[in-house]
Parts: sequence; C-alpha cells; structure tokens
Amino acid sequence: MLSIFRRVMKCTQGATAVELTLITSIIAVAAIASMRSVSSKVTSVLSSVGPLN
Repeated sequence: MLSIFRRVMKCTQGATAVELTLITSIIAVAAIASMRSVSSKVTSVLSSVGPLN
C-alpha cells in the first residue's frame, strides 16, 4: 500500500488528483467504519461499569 502511495505521489499526470481523491475517500470510509465499531464496544463497556454510587 505504501509503495502505491509513493508511486501516486511521484506521478505528475492529470489523473493524480482523481487517484488521490479515491485513496483519501477509501481511507475515510475505513476510518468511519472502524470508529463506529469501536464506539459501540466502548459504549457497552462503559454501560456495564455504571455509576460508582
């Protein structure tokens, strides 16, 4: 993946902006999906702990 990113960064053709946009959008979708998964797990852990009264 890193080699693909380096190759895209060295490219000086007009399609570079489109390729960078696609890579960025894929990374954003993966980040959002992982944050949703983690947030649901954190919520369940915090709700099981409950208040310390």
